Amino acid sequence: QVQLVESGGGLVQPGGSLRLSCAASGNIFRISVMGWYRQAPGKQRELVASITSSGGTNYADSVKGRFTISKDNAKNTAYLQMNSLKPEDTAVYYCKANAQLPGNYFWYDYWGQGTQVTVSS
Repeated sequence: QVQLVESGGGLVQPGGSLRLSCAASGNIFRISVMGWYRQAPGKQRELVASITSSGGTNYADSVKGRFTISKDNAKNTAYLQMNSLKPEDTAVYYCKANAQLPGNYFWYDYWGQGTQVTVSS
């Protein structure tokens, strides 16, 4: 099985920055894509940013120009650099990895437990 552990959340003032980390571990054969999602109270979970194994990225319109997703393939770790944070960025941020285990045919989504990001003065 795959385990994802997020870290780096916290309280920050508007205009501030945070960097989230997501470390994937376990008997992983390969990962096709890793992504960051967020869910604010009363809202559906939404994709924030994703990055493929080849390095292609995708961002929600609301975070383009402010957030940057990156990864370290050797560590199976994804990062989300969040700059110019706004109160509307407040949410629980979840990491997801789409991965195969050795000897298995199917690809599965694996989720972390989430880390709270609060943007407030």
